[in-house]
Parts: sequence; structure tokens; C-alpha cells
Amino acid sequence: MADWPYNTATWKRLREAHLSLHPMCEGCEAMGSMAMANTVDHRVPIKAGGDPFPSHDGLASYCPSCHSAKTARGIEAGAVRTKKPRRGCNPDGSPLDTAHPWHEKSLRAERVGPSHVLSLELVSKRLGEDFG
Repeated sequence: MADWPYNTATWKRLREAHLSLHPMCEGCEAMGSMAMANTVDHRVPIKAGGDPFPSHDGLASYCPSCHSAKTARGIEAGAVRTKKPRRGCNPDGSPLDTAHPWHEKSLRAERVGPSHVLSLELVSKRLGEDFG
């Protein structure tokens, strides 16, 4: 973290101000848990043309684990970028990775009865028999 702009007094002030405004990790909050953030990250990486000193809307607060997971999947990872989904699940059982196909799906079985079942009354009328 010794490279520009992170070694400037302007960044240090911006980082401290952002962590005081947003002290909780955004990644953990999205997963339904709470953790203190200690890392401030650019929403649009500087390598992708992002502003080195954006407003607070252009910054995100992360814990070390969430920041590492985000960085490994972002443009800043370069050639070692991974497309693997983030491992783990929320307390409700949905995957942590919002791009996972099961993320919005319910894992509970749906109550759907077979549509081809006829009632006993209908069967008896068709056969001309009385089962009642």
C-alpha cells in the first residue's frame, strides 16, 4: 500500500473520514453478518479509470476477508484473476456469491402436487361405479 495515492496525506484523511462514516464491512452486511471494516476500497479501481480521491459514494468499507475476495475477482487482480464463486453461504442457506445461479432461489422444496391426479369421485363417475 505504499504506492500513490495511498501514501498521501489526502488519502489517509479520506480513508479515516470514510471509516468513521461507514465503520461496518459492506461485504459482511450483504451476507447478513456484521464485522468492523479496516480497509477502504475504490468502487471503480484507479486502473479502470476511477478517481484516486472520490467522494464517499465512490468508496467502500471492507474487512480483510471481504476485501481479499473482492480484489481477487476484480480488474485489479490482473492475470491471476479468478472467476471461481465465493465459497460459503448466508444463514438462510443462499450462496455468498451474488453471481451464483442459486443466489436468489429458495432451497426449500415447493409444495406442488401432481396435476394428473384425479379425485376418487371423478374416477368413479367415469367408470360408472359408486365407491361412496
